[in-house]
Amino acid sequence: MGKVRSEIDDAAREFIAAQKIFFVASAPLDAGGHVNVSPKGLDTFRILGPTTVAYLDFNGSGVETIAHLKENGRIVLMFCAFQGPPDILRLYGSGRVVEAHEPEFAGLTSSFPVFESVRSMIVVEVSRVTDSCGYGVPLFNYEGERTQLQAWARKRGAEGLKVYRQEKNRKSIDGLPGLES
Repeated sequence: MGKVRSEIDDAAREFIAAQKIFFVASAPLDAGGHVNVSPKGLDTFRILGPTTVAYLDFNGSGVETIAHLKENGRIVLMFCAFQGPPDILRLYGSGRVVEAHEPEFAGLTSSFPVFESVRSMIVVEVSRVTDSCGYGVPLFNYEGERTQLQAWARKRGAEGLKVYRQEKNRKSIDGLPGLES
């Protein structure tokens, strides 16, 4: 039977640190809107405190998580064991977006590697931590990180990334406001 906790304890911290991928889920308030689930990898996740986590958000063709957080703040992060003992850990909470142009951004990103394609930081105040068996999650072998995202960002350059965000990240697929710049 899974555990329910109000904060990230040592066992959860160790489990999270061992995972190479996590998933982010968010949804608009409108029941007819699109639910979003996104995989995240690379060295992009940090536990800032027992109830606070953050991750780097990269340039992409969509802006759903950002739009949903700006609208209602609801977010779930899920970590699955694809190697070792089966386990699934979910962090439920309220998220907020810190865009790259905001003063808080530099301090939040100081403990991360530099990635040219970062467009924002997502900060989550965790209200519920749960785990479950993970018996149905398959075993996979980790081969390494992909390099295409950073190569794509370098090729576009800072100005090209700004134009891309203006073209692709102003509104969600449901028309909700996305990035400001």
